[in-house]
Amino acid sequence: MTTVIKNATIVTGDNGRTVLYDSAIAIDGDRIVAIGPTPEVTAAHPAAEQIEGSGKAVFPGLVNCHTHLLATNDRGILEDLGFPTTLKFPASARSMLSQEERQVMATLGVLEAIRSGTTCLLEVQAEVADYAEHLEKTGMRMVLADSVNDVDESGGPSGSSSARMDQGLQRCADLIDGWHGKGDGRISCFVAPHAPETVSPDLLRRSREMAESYGVGYTIHLSQSPNEIESVMRARGVPPTHYLFANDFLGPRLVLAHCRYVNSAEVALLGQAGCGVCNNAAIAARRGAAAPVKELLAAGCGMGMGTDNMAEDMVEVMRAGLFLERVRRNDQMDPQPEDVLEWASRGGAQILGLGQETGSLEVGKKADLFMINMMRPHLVPTLRIVSGFVHNGQASDVQAVMVDGNWLMRDSKVLTIDEEDIVRRAEQVGHDVWRRLLRKYPNVPFPVSLPPEGG
Repeated sequence: MTTVIKNATIVTGDNGRTVLYDSAIAIDGDRIVAIGPTPEVTAAHPAAEQIEGSGKAVFPGLVNCHTHLLATNDRGILEDLGFPTTLKFPASARSMLSQEERQVMATLGVLEAIRSGTTCLLEVQAEVADYAEHLEKTGMRMVLADSVNDVDESGGPSGSSSARMDQGLQRCADLIDGWHGKGDGRISCFVAPHAPETVSPDLLRRSREMAESYGVGYTIHLSQSPNEIESVMRARGVPPTHYLFANDFLGPRLVLAHCRYVNSAEVALLGQAGCGVCNNAAIAARRGAAAPVKELLAAGCGMGMGTDNMAEDMVEVMRAGLFLERVRRNDQMDPQPEDVLEWASRGGAQILGLGQETGSLEVGKKADLFMINMMRPHLVPTLRIVSGFVHNGQASDVQAVMVDGNWLMRDSKVLTIDEEDIVRRAEQVGHDVWRRLLRKYPNVPFPVSLPPEGG
């Protein structure tokens, strides 16, 4: 069945950043088969289902290159209590989620992602296989990565555990063997050693070797807090990036999350290795930090964007990325909204190894897209829709989302998730889990007043 969206503004996101007006896009199966003037495309596909796109703009789907879906459980609390958190609980609320609760909170995150125009995301979480089936059923394009560590920070380098490393790497191998290529190719897998301060040299080397042997990517948190830098300097005697470099971990398959505090020497190393960087701008801004985006790009790094924790709204991420970089550099004009859209779509797809398939609207690529209603008070006049949407757009502007030629949302209704049920269950789970944590550790100070139980 062929579908044609006609009379629309098409933001292709191609190399030339082409925007087409009063145009049409034709999708056959999971692929884009034509883009051009509406009369030409409709004439070439007379039997297609025709969708009226007047007053609408079609964008390439957004690619979230780093997130933790289970952190939806912590929203409203951990955004405002520092990183690492100033809470002194021996365990996190998130760690107390049951398997069923993990499935609910992960699906809640995907629901928010779909509603903000996201068509692909990289989910990093220990034992992600627990809810992989639920993620696959949402129809989203997914890169799944099982987070692995083998170092207890309090014990320094001598605190590494070979048993924990072996168990973690086995989980990674099982995830790849069981899920890579599933969902008609929508699901792929990465290897994910957690962070420089929590992984040994052996785990770094074995993680990259595993990724290379499977032909997949790998990812790690890098330079996300001063605490991390101090910890690695104390344990290894060098900054985090140098620690990765010394253990042959840097490379073109690597996606680095954050990179907020890298110095010029580290930037040069990352660029020379051709690493991809995921700029998680919204959470960085919440934490009073910013990645040196322009310097990383100039050095040769690929650039994507992600949400990280507590939120899945990539529209917010784009705007935060624009504002944060302009403030950081005291520059009124650089970056431009088109730059930020590129990082959040085509750039993200490229660093995830999916650039040949998705990230832009071009003939032959996968039909991963979202459509917005431009006729909104905050978006008109639509003189430059990319700028208008990045500066002023809202997730609620997104009316339809397609992945692999299938509608995940249409006419503002999510089709692959029972939204009412998930929202209701997630509301209960979040309250239950945080109360559970407080009951388990009643003597730990907690600066938040939770709503009354049953209220």
